[in-house]
Amino acid sequence: MSYALITGGSKGIGKAIAEELASRHFNILIIARSEELLKKEAERLAQKYSVSADHLAIDLSSPDAAVNIFEWCRIKKYTVFALVNNAGYGLSGPFEKYTAEDHFNMLQVNVATPVLLCRFFLPMLRMQSRSYILNISSTAAYQAVPYLSVYAASKSFIRSFSRGLRQELRDSKVSVTCISPGATDTEFPTRAMIGEKGLKTAERVNMTAESVANIAVKSMLAGKAEVITGTINKLGAFFVWLLPKGLIERTAMKIYK
Repeated sequence: MSYALITGGSKGIGKAIAEELASRHFNILIIARSEELLKKEAERLAQKYSVSADHLAIDLSSPDAAVNIFEWCRIKKYTVFALVNNAGYGLSGPFEKYTAEDHFNMLQVNVATPVLLCRFFLPMLRMQSRSYILNISSTAAYQAVPYLSVYAASKSFIRSFSRGLRQELRDSKVSVTCISPGATDTEFPTRAMIGEKGLKTAERVNMTAESVANIAVKSMLAGKAEVITGTINKLGAFFVWLLPKGLIERTAMKIYK
């Protein structure tokens, strides 16, 4: 029996991706920190869609998170055919506002754990008749974002890593897709402590987590390389490419300062 494994699967886009996959009759493994939320969601998905669903509560900022997730699957004899690296968060405000540990933990969740999960699960993915890696980046990956500097850089890494890995695996049965959502109606702004100006800007272009998840899963199964969700977000990425970088960065700084 094969499963789709989704990190950050208890809330937001990750929860919506798990639901989207379960609705297509794929078995689900959801990973996040909250045992209570995960257990409730796994039971709901199993009952609603008649699929097999399990969960693992783990802190993804731990350096051992990826290997522990892999070992859990190995012990449980779960075969993963789709790895969805969705978990991630941001920290808004001046770089010096946060401690070195704060930045380290965010980079562990946003960068290190997804990379290590890809490395641990890739041999298993290669053994499937068709398998997938879905990495969730952000429209912030397309530019430097002052006062959201480390988060934007981490998502730029994920985008670049995904494209490079996709080319390495182009002659294999493993497809790599990178999805870049813009503002989405999730708890991200609260955890990132986005200011009022940033929240008001996001409200104008917010997409639902369900809409993003639908695009993400369709893109993954279609074997697409890179997708920006939403017409406005696509236009935004185009203007970032077209206009001077300094202008774009100063404009972003005014939003998040």
